[in-house]
Amino acid sequence: MTDLYTYRDVFAAEPIDLTGFDVEATDGHIGKVDEATLEAGGSYLVVDTGFWIFGKKRMIPAAVVTRVDPDDKNLYISMTKGDVKNAPDFDETLQDSDWRTQQEDYYRPYGS
Repeated sequence: MTDLYTYRDVFAAEPIDLTGFDVEATDGHIGKVDEATLEAGGSYLVVDTGFWIFGKKRMIPAAVVTRVDPDDKNLYISMTKGDVKNAPDFDETLQDSDWRTQQEDYYRPYGS
């Protein structure tokens, strides 16, 4: 079973701060990284999707990131735009165990 909160081998050298990077789904641009963590076993991105899903934010676990291009400031995820749109909303106030389980249930197929 893949640890959803650990990055795949996507960094050429040391991990870098991904805040501000453009996020590319398998079928196009979905937004920008608003926040990125690099905690061992607890890494995720908060992606601001902008206008295309009414300014919603999505918390995307690190294992969903498939590639990082630091020169162009892009990162790529293993989800379509529709997958991201259908993901649970990110709510900073709801980070209890039920919320985390909901996130893990949704993202597990994309992180393996």
